[in-house]
Amino acid sequence: MQSRSHPSTELRKALGHFATGVTVVTTRAADGSPEGITVNSFASVSLDPPLVLWCLGLAAASFDTFGLSSQHLINVLAADQADVARHFATRGARRFDHLRWSPTEAGLPRLDGCIAWFEVGIRSRHEEGDHLILVGRIESFEIARGRPLLFFNSQFAELAGAPPAHGGRTTHR
Repeated sequence: MQSRSHPSTELRKALGHFATGVTVVTTRAADGSPEGITVNSFASVSLDPPLVLWCLGLAAASFDTFGLSSQHLINVLAADQADVARHFATRGARRFDHLRWSPTEAGLPRLDGCIAWFEVGIRSRHEEGDHLILVGRIESFEIARGRPLLFFNSQFAELAGAPPAHGGRTTHR
């Protein structure tokens, strides 16, 4: 198959037709301060061992913090958290000011109101194109009630007609 060059705006538009969930990945910087970034490039890799991945832009302001940290918390956003996604996507924002969150046992920032959380230990890093792919082993996870926030065609959306996820909150370590 011959490779073709496509205008990046058209390619972005075409890729935007794949609906994704929205997460905020959090960690602690070297000085202990909380750091977070909005991510929709989150995926399950394996159940045995339990692995997930997410992609970090090489030009991200928090690249050094996330690229070097050994643990991350993936906060899966609920349908009513589009403002949280926008907040963590804003460059230079004081991301944890006026936001409800608490530290996990490992000290990672856990955002209130999410529908799931995955605490991961980074297992490998792979640089591809303009992103760093981070593969993490799930060390613990929690599930809560709610509907997911989706991103489709450059807009936030809610899954129409979907039943609320899970009946209660469960934690697995």
